[in-house]
Amino acid sequence: MRITASLLLLMSAGLPWARAADSPVTERNWTVEGVARTALVHVPDSANRSAAPIVFAFHGHGGTMNHAARSFSYHTIWPEAVVVYMQGLNTPGKLTDSEGKRPGWQPGRGDQNDRDLKFFDAVLASLKSDYKIDDKRIYATGHSNGGAFTYLLWATRGDVFAAVAPSAAIPGIEIRNLKPKPVLHVAGETDPLVKWEWQKRTMEALRKLNGVDGEGTEWAKAGDLTCTIYQSKTGTPFVSAINPGGHKFPSEAPAMIVKFLKEQTKK
Repeated sequence: MRITASLLLLMSAGLPWARAADSPVTERNWTVEGVARTALVHVPDSANRSAAPIVFAFHGHGGTMNHAARSFSYHTIWPEAVVVYMQGLNTPGKLTDSEGKRPGWQPGRGDQNDRDLKFFDAVLASLKSDYKIDDKRIYATGHSNGGAFTYLLWATRGDVFAAVAPSAAIPGIEIRNLKPKPVLHVAGETDPLVKWEWQKRTMEALRKLNGVDGEGTEWAKAGDLTCTIYQSKTGTPFVSAINPGGHKFPSEAPAMIVKFLKEQTKK
């Protein structure tokens, strides 16, 4: 199915694609090794009765869970899924904020005593205890520093996820050390922070990792965002979602990410 900008507008105008009033998020709190952690969580009523997919969404450096819930809005696009917008802690950035005065996510394995990986583990375990979660449909996505953390989760918790969807990010680990997995990568061709050339090399390496067979074909298009799918004989497709813009998260990306995640189930 090809998604155009006009079709996206129709989707967002009607149910069930725009049900913000019926898809609330609730603040929940955890204590992880003595540190208070917070996330906004959307849980559909159906998760009390039958196994629901779950999407973890990570804001960029300097962002917040509240802004992530507004800009990503996965809970309104996919109200049948459990959606978790986690809040980072003040963290030194790799490209900005070297003093760590703004919230973000640990950049690599072992950094910050793995506090964010432990936070993820605690939240997933808690939600599995409280609701019915489909182990074959667990996903991670994030923008910028949140996208890099998505790559770190792939590296360290890869067996948990059915698919991942990083945006404007490059992994802090060697891609060859990852296990093949369905992945959608969002990139801007004029990104001044996470350079296009860096992301281009990342996408080339991901296609190689996933054993892509043949040339890509257009999978979807929304506004300036063009999505190309590269199929794999091993069932681990790669999708590039490219726009001519910079580092800003494209407004068309959430619908494309949800479309991709819905198509992926862990074997």
